[in-house]
Amino acid sequence: MLLVVDDLKKGFGFGRRRLEVLKGINLEIKKGELVALMGPSGCGKSTLLNIIGGLLAGDSGSVQLNEFNYGTRNPAGNVKIRRHGVGWIFQDFHLVEHLSALDNVALALGLSGASDSEANERAAEALTRVGLGDRLDHIPDQLSGGQRQRVAIARAVAGRRPLLLADEPTGNLDSRSGEGILELFHDLCHDSEDSISILMVTHDPVLASKADRMLLLRDGVTAASDIRSAWGDEIIDSISGDEGGEEE
Repeated sequence: MLLVVDDLKKGFGFGRRRLEVLKGINLEIKKGELVALMGPSGCGKSTLLNIIGGLLAGDSGSVQLNEFNYGTRNPAGNVKIRRHGVGWIFQDFHLVEHLSALDNVALALGLSGASDSEANERAAEALTRVGLGDRLDHIPDQLSGGQRQRVAIARAVAGRRPLLLADEPTGNLDSRSGEGILELFHDLCHDSEDSISILMVTHDPVLASKADRMLLLRDGVTAASDIRSAWGDEIIDSISGDEGGEEE
């Protein structure tokens, strides 16, 4: 098992104003698995991702990612986890506008200690892997929204971390570009030679339904979910109708 979260708890505030956000999270993610995490706004999805990503300390419980065991550790002690264990993909692309796609990816590698030659080689490899091998020299203004997100994904992939945390990665994209990103996630997770795992937060029921597995975060705990329990019968009818239209 790549990631094991055991009885993770986190609250904010003190006394009567104390708010328990995570009340005992238990989840596991296997290598090469794409998992969608859903839940209502304010339920703690970002809090959970921040703890798994080593950016926030939980109050109790544990997070085991390969050889890294943390969860309640101060984020200052999680540098190796952020550098070698977990990569991030955000809704906003966070690209440097005057740098090419290649330089945007290589910059992050250089900051992690890679030499210029290694950074450029790994950046080109990652961009080719996400389908942008012919866009290495393009700056963000010359790329579509979906292509910009692919540069951001390449930046995360180039770090060669086993787990990627994707926080609403399609939130700024149209539906077609969003579906393209999900197809890319599937390719990355199911690569027989170099698979990674992705935990994706999304509010899009169509995309979530296409993940390998769905989890629902509600009332401070997670549970295995399906599209019906998360959104009800109406969304099932909507998805079925969309699929029928595509077949026509």
